[in-house]
Amino acid sequence: MSDQRPSKATPVNPQKARTGLSRVLHAGGYSLQGLLAGWHETAFRQEAIAAVVLLPLAFWLGQNWVETALLTGSVLLVMIVELLNTGIESAIDRIGPEWHDLSKRAKDMGSAAVLLSLLLCVGTWMAAIQQALQA
Repeated sequence: MSDQRPSKATPVNPQKARTGLSRVLHAGGYSLQGLLAGWHETAFRQEAIAAVVLLPLAFWLGQNWVETALLTGSVLLVMIVELLNTGIESAIDRIGPEWHDLSKRAKDMGSAAVLLSLLLCVGTWMAAIQQALQA
């Protein structure tokens, strides 16, 4: 019986064998592919379009770097969580189309994470706008 494990000379994932600038460039390419894949999702596209408006507004509305960071961070967090949720949904769908309790649970939890990030974003922006109106 022979050992079926891959040897260290032949990694399962070629990305693991890359080093230095080559690894960074390839990882950057994969990240861009992920953003492009996200753009094909309606929810991410809507959030990205909102970010085009909200991110510059955050620099105008924020009175110091902390406020600006909180406003921009809350917008970016929504987009990050949406991409992760889409990744979870894609992985579940890859497994199979049949209904399963654990698949539903994973998708529901991803959706809940998006909802919480949206509530955080809306709350942060409402507080900043209220403060700006009182000033």
